[in-house]
Amino acid sequence: MEARKGDGTLDFVCCSEAMQRVFRMVDRVADADVPVLVRGESGVGKEIVARALHAQSRRRDRPFVKINCAALPSELLESELFGHERGAFTGAHAERPGKFELADGGTIFLDEMGEMQVSLQAKLLQVLQDGEYYRVGGKRPVRVDVRVVAATNCNLEEAIASGRFREDLYYRLNVVSLRVPPLRERKEDIEPLVRHFLARYGARDGEAPREIDPWLMERFRAHDWPGNVRELENMVRRWVVLGDARAIVEEMEARRPGGAQEVSSPPPRNEVRLEGLKQIARRAALAAEREAILAALDETGWNRRRAAERLRISYKALLYKMRDAGIEDPRRARVTAEERELG
Repeated sequence: MEARKGDGTLDFVCCSEAMQRVFRMVDRVADADVPVLVRGESGVGKEIVARALHAQSRRRDRPFVKINCAALPSELLESELFGHERGAFTGAHAERPGKFELADGGTIFLDEMGEMQVSLQAKLLQVLQDGEYYRVGGKRPVRVDVRVVAATNCNLEEAIASGRFREDLYYRLNVVSLRVPPLRERKEDIEPLVRHFLARYGARDGEAPREIDPWLMERFRAHDWPGNVRELENMVRRWVVLGDARAIVEEMEARRPGGAQEVSSPPPRNEVRLEGLKQIARRAALAAEREAILAALDETGWNRRRAAERLRISYKALLYKMRDAGIEDPRRARVTAEERELG
């Protein structure tokens, strides 16, 4: 199943039943033109769901405007949302429309909604009830026709109980609620997401994107992803840049609650056997690297700088790896100056 941006370009692919349920609900409510509350942990893809709602609604040809409610202090957030009149406060040298005016006819996405101050929540409630508000320092009402999609990773029920969130605003926003499940609950999506991010970040100069290391993909499937899709995207980008599967796995495990641990490795039963498995893995990795280096050298006519670019490593790193793998240019009998620099 695919979710698409407002411009129709592919933005997300999912295979899991959990996410297919989410997007089936998106299909059902996209044209209902009611507020939607998108809930889920940080990094699960709540903005993608909001964009899908907009792209499949009758408002698709009008603006989609996003604002992060946690990114600005309350006094600045009010001006960003509702605009201000000239002279409304120090530095307000000109009239300025807010995000609601910019989104008129379209959709406004209020991310991190649970972080909005209670005083500002009252003004937002007025917009939802009446479709109008006053700019900061304004004396005449501004009317807008905007669909509101709000997102939060907070427990709003607890926030209401503690007085940090207005109950009446909660019921205005929560006409339809969509929960985006964390990545650990939909691991079927990991592989298609990896392919999606490889296609986005891995292709250069018309070349096919680098394939993911099979050993690394196994670790991706076993990982619990506390940072969800955002963390997975970050790790795929690291793979594209570094090409070092072991370093990426070490960083993933270091971020796990409780510190680094090997998720997919069984507990060591026999120290000699465990060492042997490590040696086997090391030999397999070296053999795979040797084959990849030889293929790149053959394709580039043994031009090592172009081969390094093809392998997406530095020229010096290629020289080291060629030395470690015992690879020598068959056309050259003498040691080159670059190899002498390596000692």
